Amino acid sequence: MSTVFTGLSGGVDSAVSAALLKNQGYNVVGAFIKIWQPEFIECTWREDRLDAMRVAATLGIPFQEIDLSESYKQNVVEDMIKGYAKGITPNPDVLCNRHIKFGDFAAWAYKEGADKIATGHYARISEHKGRHSLLRGADSKKDQSYFLYSVEESTLARTLFPVGGMTKSEVRALARRSELPVAERPDSQGLCFVGDVTIPDFLSRFLPIASGPIIDMKGNVVGTHDGAALYTIGQRHGLSVRTTDSHGPIYYVVDIDTSSNTLRVSDDRAPAEKKTVELQDVHWIGEVPHTSFEAEVEARYREVPFRAQIEITKKHVRVDFAEPHIVARGQSLVIYIGERVLGGGIMSRF
Repeated sequence: MSTVFTGLSGGVDSAVSAALLKNQGYNVVGAFIKIWQPEFIECTWREDRLDAMRVAATLGIPFQEIDLSESYKQNVVEDMIKGYAKGITPNPDVLCNRHIKFGDFAAWAYKEGADKIATGHYARISEHKGRHSLLRGADSKKDQSYFLYSVEESTLARTLFPVGGMTKSEVRALARRSELPVAERPDSQGLCFVGDVTIPDFLSRFLPIASGPIIDMKGNVVGTHDGAALYTIGQRHGLSVRTTDSHGPIYYVVDIDTSSNTLRVSDDRAPAEKKTVELQDVHWIGEVPHTSFEAEVEARYREVPFRAQIEITKKHVRVDFAEPHIVARGQSLVIYIGERVLGGGIMSRF
């Protein structure tokens, strides 16, 4: 009988994952991951842990806890803050999966006797001739494969995504039938360490956030912003642009300069669109491609996939979009062939 350490977050997806695995005959251990939170924010981790413990008690499975708060602070939070300070838009969910859930947690679980780990992610894993591939979740509205592209194939081989083939409504229904204590718990929103405060409020504790000028494409000052580090390329809202016409043009952020605390905007989206990007920190799941190929890509979570040519050279991976697209430095670009995730990387040079 295989032992599976299932990450219990206190939410319904991980709870149903544990229930499914137990029903399938696995020796299931519920595990709660404690992450970092700043002193000035009241986080819900204590309530989350209590709910996780209640799920374990309901299912009659052992419960363990691992404190990864320091690793989370170093590998997720600090990296996010550094990114915003440079005027790029980081992706903490990708970092959390790489370093925490499928990094430190997986290593700890294997050391504690786990044959496999499991999480409540909406994604799937396929195996063919000893090779493991990452696939989209069956529920297109909940698919989380975008955030998992940097997980190693060797880790995927020892991972289970029990709800990956289900829809959210099916998960809720199963939780009710199983009388799980978190069956009606709302889905979590955002990252725990941000809590009930806004990202600007959070970043203002760590970065010098101050208002500054908004400049149009001709160099004219047309308004003010709340802090250049708080914006992302292509953003249309939250800009204080001076205008006497309530039906005036919509402005897009096309450049962020945190050194001068300046935003450049355009009333045309074209300057914010790019035709080509280069990727850094590229990770491939399985075989590394050595020739160029065509694929579908996503430049942000849950956007409609679009066609691109992936150019592979010895020095870099370049992505040529079929049509110009708004992209932001620091965000992940994930590469798909059908439902399969080939890999991805961080968008850097445009």
